[in-house]
Amino acid sequence: MSVQTLYTAATGMESLQTKLDVLANNLANVNTVGFKKGRANFEDLFYRQEKLPGLDDGGDAGPTPTGIAVGLGSRVSSTQTSFNQGAFQQTGGQLDLAIEGEGFFQVTHNGQQFYTRAGNFSLNANGQLVMGSANSGRIVEPAITIPPEATDIVVTDNGTVGFRQPPATELTQAGQLQISTFANPEGLLKMGDNLYQETESSGGAQTGVPGQTGAGFIRQGSLEASNVEPVQELIDLITTQRAFELNSQTVQAGDQILQLIANLRR
Repeated sequence: MSVQTLYTAATGMESLQTKLDVLANNLANVNTVGFKKGRANFEDLFYRQEKLPGLDDGGDAGPTPTGIAVGLGSRVSSTQTSFNQGAFQQTGGQLDLAIEGEGFFQVTHNGQQFYTRAGNFSLNANGQLVMGSANSGRIVEPAITIPPEATDIVVTDNGTVGFRQPPATELTQAGQLQISTFANPEGLLKMGDNLYQETESSGGAQTGVPGQTGAGFIRQGSLEASNVEPVQELIDLITTQRAFELNSQTVQAGDQILQLIANLRR
């Protein structure tokens, strides 16, 4: 019936609207440090079974090889996050750090543990290494403190943080950065502000020295760019827009059929 056509096409439009929202968020964060793009996945809804396959009506042909089933639309089944490596931007900043490989930096805020791929760190008033923002400074864990008179900060590939303090020329070790990995990073809860939080789906954090037990290495003087590919996102945007238009035309076709039916008595 044409009424069912309207409802079925509407589910497609609603699903595609969600995909457009995901694409819009990807493009909006094309310059966000450490951002990981999302992808909307779809699944079909249940079916109205008018004739089940395999039924035997007693004829010579035996069970029917196929049935008659009419689908009732689609819906978004999930949104997945792609944790593919983003490109490195060379900044030369001593506190700009990027992870080459898997894993996350650990930060704390108000007693809560968070994880991030963004390595644009800075120092707070106490000399602690923090994930800086205009709203708050989230302290990196394990805590690393650097005195204000330090002239040179060196972070090695394995996360050892050192500094030089005049008149000494040798490096003084300030601490050891650690990297957290997860069995299922796609199960992390997105909190905004470039932060993720552990969930039951992600599994517990496996924390260790960078470069060991599957964790990536630290690259000083670089930032990991967003892994959004603008050209691919624009292609997806065009195809999604066209699919939305097709569903809207289906609604119009169903409406025209209903109008014809309503005018049969004229």
